[in-house]
Amino acid sequence: MASARDIRRRIKSVKNIQQITQAMKLVASARLQKAQTRVQAARPYAAKIQQIISDLAAPGTAPEHPLLEVRDEQRVAAIVIGADRGLAGSYPANVVRLTQRFLSERGGQDVTLHVMGKKSIASIRKLGATLGGTYELPGTDVDFATVRPISRMVQTAFENREVDAVYLIFTEFRSAMSQKAVVQRLLPVEPPSAGQNGYTETYADFLFEPAPAELLAHLLSRYVDTLLFRAVLEAVASEQGARMTAMSTATTNAGEMIERLTLSLNRARQAAITAEIAEIVGAADAIS
Repeated sequence: MASARDIRRRIKSVKNIQQITQAMKLVASARLQKAQTRVQAARPYAAKIQQIISDLAAPGTAPEHPLLEVRDEQRVAAIVIGADRGLAGSYPANVVRLTQRFLSERGGQDVTLHVMGKKSIASIRKLGATLGGTYELPGTDVDFATVRPISRMVQTAFENREVDAVYLIFTEFRSAMSQKAVVQRLLPVEPPSAGQNGYTETYADFLFEPAPAELLAHLLSRYVDTLLFRAVLEAVASEQGARMTAMSTATTNAGEMIERLTLSLNRARQAAITAEIAEIVGAADAIS
């Protein structure tokens, strides 16, 4: 059995860790609230622009545009939105695992990865894939200026036929306890089908001015920006939610460990007292 001094040192160490995890939980909770608010604010805008694109690119009436061109996928680019920091449970590993599966499913294709998030960059490098670029992932201060350079880069590459398709690999935020890593095609743009995300086939009821082709040419680039922006917001909220959950679990586990160590300390002290009493009784018997 460990000595009482050793157990006291372990209790002190675990208490210090518990204070750190509790502080990180509170910080992640505050950041999650801010990130969740931004996700909820961005979703209606993304849904509305999806509906407009659906109306403009109605089946059989969609005008020609480079971002709508479907080609045989030989050269593929993927934007991986991973974790910026650790201590977020299995969240970083889930993104890397999905990226690895994406690469294995496209073994015969030339795949280039563009990775956002410092934590995921180091892990994805080990997969041996071609990295087209690495980017920082801001905390909760994400805006269109953050994603627009990446969006413009992949749009230009697609229009110049340097790549045949662009995909997003990110984590959808559902709640602080639930996040799901998904793959979504970014380019070529696939107009939302009727009934998707709850909206109906309404394009026949609209007259557009200027012409749909002109509007579509202006909105498609914005639409790609919006999809990427929303994906980044979802990933940031997912990371904060995963970190808050992980730190909450770590704090609870530390409390349980402290209770077990305290019980062990009491047993060690009781054993020491019993041993001393036995020595005293033995010495008294020897004297008498």
